[in-house]
Amino acid sequence: MSKIGLQLYTLRKAATSNFHNLLIDVGAIGYEGVQFAGFYDTPAEKVNSTLVRSEMIPAGAHVPIDQLRENLDSVKQFHESINNSLIICPYLPEEMRQTKEDYLKSAELFNQIGKKLKDSGFQFAYHNHAFEFEEMENETGFSLLFGNTDSELVKMELDCYWATYAKYDPIKIINKYKDRCISLHIKDIKLENGEKVSTEIGNGTLDVRSLIQTGIKNNVEWFIVEQEHFTGDPLKSAEKNLSALKDML
Repeated sequence: MSKIGLQLYTLRKAATSNFHNLLIDVGAIGYEGVQFAGFYDTPAEKVNSTLVRSEMIPAGAHVPIDQLRENLDSVKQFHESINNSLIICPYLPEEMRQTKEDYLKSAELFNQIGKKLKDSGFQFAYHNHAFEFEEMENETGFSLLFGNTDSELVKMELDCYWATYAKYDPIKIINKYKDRCISLHIKDIKLENGEKVSTEIGNGTLDVRSLIQTGIKNNVEWFIVEQEHFTGDPLKSAEKNLSALKDML
């Protein structure tokens, strides 16, 4: 059954000041899980105990590619200690995505990382932004990455906002990749002063209800709230987003 989590990058300012209290606050709102974007020097034991106290579970963690490439053993050890089994590369640095050949090399690296993680009981996934949808030699970076990685080793966390931002239909992507898509990042999109920005679910133009229905049909495990632009308290926005998603589920 699909679950609702919060990507903690949404609350990054609060996380910097008091990570422990932030987790308590997110649990009190009613989220089933949290997706990490760093741990702010908090020991794994403290993270785990706070999750237990908050009655939440890990919904994955964003881990930069340099850590995955150079310190994978320590990454695995930390995440085993907090019972997190989903490791997500959140971003490709520019030097790994300039050409088609760069993307093919990145795909091979993903296969290698995914194999090591799978052998240790983890799942590995990649989270997109908009740049992956730029074309090179009649292919997109997105299609190069997922067309040249093993579907058992490299899963997909589809950011529906960024796909839409790049003028691609996230529903078509979910239906194409089916159960390879194990997590969706959900944030609504609107025009503000001529710029596309993220907003609370229901305040923009994204057909979130259809996205949720498509995700459920394709066995998406996690629906992850993430928001980057705010007009008020980000924690209040996180609460509004949770309520909207619960209504759709």
